[in-house]
Amino acid sequence: MSVGLLAIVDDVLSAALKASAKSAGVVIDDAAVTPQYVQGLSPARELPVVGRIALGSLFNKFVIITPLALLLTAFAPGVLPWLLLLGGTYLCFEGAEKVTEWFGAHHEAGSDETVAEPKLVFGAIRTDLILSTEIMLIALAGLDPDLGLWPTLGALIVIGLVMTGAVYGAVALLVKIDDIGLQMMKHSVRRTRRAGARIVRAMPTVFRVIGVVGTVAMLWVGGHLVIANLAETSWHAPYDLLHTIEHGIEAAGPVVTWIVDTAVSAVVGLLLGLVVVAVVLGIGRLRGRTH
Repeated sequence: MSVGLLAIVDDVLSAALKASAKSAGVVIDDAAVTPQYVQGLSPARELPVVGRIALGSLFNKFVIITPLALLLTAFAPGVLPWLLLLGGTYLCFEGAEKVTEWFGAHHEAGSDETVAEPKLVFGAIRTDLILSTEIMLIALAGLDPDLGLWPTLGALIVIGLVMTGAVYGAVALLVKIDDIGLQMMKHSVRRTRRAGARIVRAMPTVFRVIGVVGTVAMLWVGGHLVIANLAETSWHAPYDLLHTIEHGIEAAGPVVTWIVDTAVSAVVGLLLGLVVVAVVLGIGRLRGRTH
């Protein structure tokens, strides 16, 4: 009995490890996107907010995504590409909105911290829902169809826990590293104090870079989701064009191919996102005139 249980656990962990490797790219995107949501908070609120977002991410993965993905895979597999298409479009919208803010556009009125924090957490969890959906669906696609329902569910639970722990553990460390620098500045050793001062001075630049990387990640993931799932649903031309570009440069090596794929997906995501931003702003202005 115990040997059989150990064999099942080994199968689940092995399947989870193989499927997790295919989701690693999206995990990097998730880790890059999330820190921008805690910028501007007081130090005392950073870890609690990260914790709330992490709990929301677990809720997304285990209460919404996994049951829905298993049900749709069993009974309506054709619906999944449409859901990913909608999710990708939303990511493109969020990314393009941030790009327009870099150039001085303002889409929302400012609010104080008490009002902003719940909205901030909700916005982060909403974005996580889309990224977590891709993580879990890629993981599900990477599992052996003959694995069985319960081992498949067990593998997805392992993947969800590991991915969430990795992402939000890294985010928690990142947002508190300036506090570590401040503590180092109080150290009795001069070299340690200097290192702490360098860390503190570097953090504003680090967060600016993270904000840019997170925005590009949104556009990249969103654009890739749109291109791939358009091909699954209705329109193959963008995917065929991307495949042709990749085939034309594959002699340059996998790194160059990946960079070009990422750049093309990000540009597509930005263009689509700008269209959605324009539509949303137009609707908002029409509603304002109506009222």
